[in-house]
Amino acid sequence: MEKNLVVAFGGASPEHEVSVLTAMQAISALENTPYQIIPLYIAKNGMWFTGDYLLDLKHYEDLGKITDNATPCHITHNELGQAVLEKKKSGIFSKNEHTVIYAVLTAFHGSAGENGSFQGVCETYNIPYTGSGVMGSSVGMDKVTAKALCRSAGIPVVDGIDFFENEWVDDQAGILDKIEKLSYPVIIKPVHLGSSIGVEVVKDRDALIEAVETAFRYDDHILVEKAISPLTEINCSVVGTPQSPKASVCERPMGTEELLSFKDKYMRDDASKGMASADRVIPADISESLTTSIQETSAEVFKLFNCSGLARLDFLVESGTETYFFNEINTIPGSFSFYLWKESGISFDKLLLELIDIAVSTHQKKNGRILTYETNLLSQKAVKGIKGLKGNK
Repeated sequence: MEKNLVVAFGGASPEHEVSVLTAMQAISALENTPYQIIPLYIAKNGMWFTGDYLLDLKHYEDLGKITDNATPCHITHNELGQAVLEKKKSGIFSKNEHTVIYAVLTAFHGSAGENGSFQGVCETYNIPYTGSGVMGSSVGMDKVTAKALCRSAGIPVVDGIDFFENEWVDDQAGILDKIEKLSYPVIIKPVHLGSSIGVEVVKDRDALIEAVETAFRYDDHILVEKAISPLTEINCSVVGTPQSPKASVCERPMGTEELLSFKDKYMRDDASKGMASADRVIPADISESLTTSIQETSAEVFKLFNCSGLARLDFLVESGTETYFFNEINTIPGSFSFYLWKESGISFDKLLLELIDIAVSTHQKKNGRILTYETNLLSQKAVKGIKGLKGNK
């Protein structure tokens, strides 16, 4: 029996193109594995497509042509109750083609896809999928909620304030006063985005107002934090389950600006390598004690958020003092952070195979539980009781 692995990517997200790069890297790495790769591309307008046309990275240079050359599809159940990817066939008498889904490799970045929404679709159709579940994905995508959880668990986070667009419109002066109590420089961040999109360091009020207005183009919820200076960024990946998290070596990403930008991450000479093309020091040139502390904190946060599969955790380190703060978690990191695991002795294909194994094992354990509760609530007696309640209105 063929093991059909659906690789899902794209989506209505500012990080759409980054997702495509990650998916193409994964598909290439899985070429010589037992899985039959089925691409599932979600266009920026939300339409779903599949087909061999989607396997060539060059075809994404013109996203408009995909709708003409790829095949529309959706997930449904066949007559046996199995989850299948249904491909739409043209022609009055053509019958749609069904492909039974073994598992889904999620390769989304940001917004829809990484925030728990697609994970909810997989849960609804009872399909094994890689990465964190609905809760871990949604919490990981919300910087304010993630930091609130960390703060409650004693994990250090940077001081900051958050506000919504309507609050900014109603009381801009009051919010500016609160922000300036943090003292400049401060960092503006959209709450629900990654890849440094909409993130900016500002040093005065005029720049702050401009940066906030720009960030609101991407999100209606903004987080402003005190900038750490001098700053060193340190990242660490974790793979496994909440019961058995395993941390990778640490990395120190290197950017052309004080804070690593989208350009530093993805717009270098070899853009096809995604996050793997960015300059970095691996293992990070930090003390052994700081490395161990960040690795332990990474595993702690992974467990706290009930994450699964793989994630990358980013930390801000105050250079000199080695005081560090949790910055964010990426539940589907760019390039799956395979470069960190390569340095930890795990190849990219082996890493992906482990993620699929974790997804299938987690799915099997979940289905081994009692999923329904037998009750006579809808018996004739109970129905009569409900009818009686209507008479009391």
